[in-house]
Amino acid sequence: MKNRRTLKLDERKQRLAKILERRPEGIFVAEFEVGELGPQLFEAAGKMRLEGIVSKHRERGYWPRVCGWVKAKNRSHPAFSRVADQFG
Repeated sequence: MKNRRTLKLDERKQRLAKILERRPEGIFVAEFEVGELGPQLFEAAGKMRLEGIVSKHRERGYWPRVCGWVKAKNRSHPAFSRVADQFG
């Protein structure tokens, strides 16, 4: 079996979805949103009072010490001010 970390993100998500089929409601794998949807998704996350969104490249493997993702934080979320207070 191929090391799961070297699998592309979409392959890892497919495997995870199979495992989660037997899990209770509320646990699921988020669908891919392809295209120039970032600003709209970020706005929707803010309206839902979420902390932010994470963007990952679907063709990349998982390497824990290499940043292959981008997190866009909602500046109005309480978690943002806690971090800003800590480093400000």
